[in-house]
Amino acid sequence: MSTASKTALRMVLMLIVVGLVFGGVFGYGAVRSIFIAKFLAGFGNQAQTVATTTATTSSWQPTLSSVGSIVAVNGANLSAEVAGIVDTIDFRSGEDVPAGALLLTLRPNNDPAVLAQLQATAALDEINYERDVKQFRANAIAQSQVDTDRANLQAAQAQVQAQQALMVEKHVRAPFAGRLGIREVDIGQYLSVGTAIVTLQQLNPLYVDFYLPQQALSQLQVGQSVNVAVDAFPGRTFPAKISALNTVVDNTTRSVQVRATLANDDLLLRPGMFATIKVETGTPQELVTLPQTALTYNPYGTTVYTVQHQAGAQGKPLLTAQQVFVTTGDTRGDQVAVLTGVAPGTEVVTAGQLKLRNGAPVVVNNTVTPPNDPNPTPPNE
Repeated sequence: MSTASKTALRMVLMLIVVGLVFGGVFGYGAVRSIFIAKFLAGFGNQAQTVATTTATTSSWQPTLSSVGSIVAVNGANLSAEVAGIVDTIDFRSGEDVPAGALLLTLRPNNDPAVLAQLQATAALDEINYERDVKQFRANAIAQSQVDTDRANLQAAQAQVQAQQALMVEKHVRAPFAGRLGIREVDIGQYLSVGTAIVTLQQLNPLYVDFYLPQQALSQLQVGQSVNVAVDAFPGRTFPAKISALNTVVDNTTRSVQVRATLANDDLLLRPGMFATIKVETGTPQELVTLPQTALTYNPYGTTVYTVQHQAGAQGKPLLTAQQVFVTTGDTRGDQVAVLTGVAPGTEVVTAGQLKLRNGAPVVVNNTVTPPNDPNPTPPNE
């Protein structure tokens, strides 16, 4: 065999070997792709376990929410108008008192003696004035003497009234009916002007003050219903009515102050309490409601998965997931109002939707379901 023939044979053998190698590599890749595709297809068709609920309609009252404080219609920290030593204390802490009830007196010292002296001076000036009038009628004295004695009498009477007013100021009385707080003074204690003695609060009715954005003004009016909740009584609401709207909008927060009047017949509430307020606006509407866990929020829209009931192989029912875009409204508790996209009676996925896609088969297991309470309350610790 010639050298040229040997070289040609080697080239043929080399090409055959290279062909076999590349054939094996590409064949392996093709076979692997086929098996991977079958695996993924089988994996994708596996039924996903989800929890579902049936979309229902419920009465939905549009509301405006805010927070505020409970304040007394009448409330004051009582103090004496003059300084002095506490002589008597005529009340008990926490007592209900009527308007005008005597609460405390300061030591009178020499006030009665000073009053008696001034009254005696006024009485003498009155006698002198009456005598002058009679003498003037008899042309025995001049008119100037009568005028002087009349002025002396008026000055003496004014001093008597001033002394009586000073003595009254040493008696501290309730300016209105209400409930007293904790006593802050003791007998024998010296009180300077303005020292707090006790707080007095009118507990029924009460005010609730809160703020709402200026955009809400068109939805507010006097007499509107308000529901008030406080942490001290979880799960309970107290009805109130809007009694006044402030005449100005705060130029810093652009909010308007609203005041509601709250009946407190059972005296459970106290001024200073923090309150959560919901103002009812408009008429109640019948809206589809879903648990908030059923919704998936995306940049391109809000979606839910509905469960479609179909006939599968051999007549067996087949449940599949269908993604639907929805328009949502307000929320309340664990629920959200759905304005468009879901009709009443539709079965909606509430848990497990993150592993779903359109057409994916599902298995419903409602052993454990997400919360769906319009008025949830925190568990007691």
